[in-house]
Amino acid sequence: MAEGTVRSTVTTASPATVFGVASDLEAYPDWVTGVNEVEILEADAAGRARRARFEVEGFIKRISYELLYEYDEPSRISWTAVPGDDIEEMAGSYDFVEVEGEGTEILYALRVETAFPVPGFLRRQAEKQIITSALRGLKQRAERFEDAET
Repeated sequence: MAEGTVRSTVTTASPATVFGVASDLEAYPDWVTGVNEVEILEADAAGRARRARFEVEGFIKRISYELLYEYDEPSRISWTAVPGDDIEEMAGSYDFVEVEGEGTEILYALRVETAFPVPGFLRRQAEKQIITSALRGLKQRAERFEDAET
């Protein structure tokens, strides 16, 4: 399995708001660059995605994969991929840590191993770009939701 990439940012939104935005997978095409479609295949008792299928624009081709989700509300969302034609292994997580007087630190970790050959430096670049874009989008969307609620 690849080493993976970890990045973080701080948002003024609360952990509960950030968790709510991040757990609304069906809205990802609205704010996550490259995500074209998300289909919830199975939900948990709280109505959150337990299994979901994604269609994304990859660097080389359009990629389809399924993820299995686990939740520790409001502090963590983690996922692993079901091995398939495009993704051999994937593991990722969002951690939401309250920062006194500032909001929430969002920590995003991601490891991806494709089922097709990709040089290591390109895979690392793709992970970094995915994480940077997702953190920026999550921060902006959570702050908009937080502002709308106040």
